[in-house]
Amino acid sequence: MTVWLTLLSLAGITYLFKAAGPVVLGGRELPPLVVRLADLLPAPLLAALVVVATFTDAGSWTLDARAVGLVVAAVALWRKAPFVVVVILAAASTALVRALGG
Repeated sequence: MTVWLTLLSLAGITYLFKAAGPVVLGGRELPPLVVRLADLLPAPLLAALVVVATFTDAGSWTLDARAVGLVVAAVALWRKAPFVVVVILAAASTALVRALGG
């Protein structure tokens, strides 16, 4: 029961955070610097998430098959492959390295 209560509480808190922006700002415009910084923020946050998910395991740095998948995905993106192909290639290469004992 506590798991469901925690999930519902987190969902409610998330909703309140999302609603707080329009309520606090009203119809006011943000300063141009804030808008420019907000536009730049998603790319480094996504990159940081990818690095943490790829190169850490249980709080410590690691180098395993996930790094191979990341390199394959980067090359596929560089070659302008469709997103589905990028995901399939990265997953397949990671699985292959793991199957070979890496």
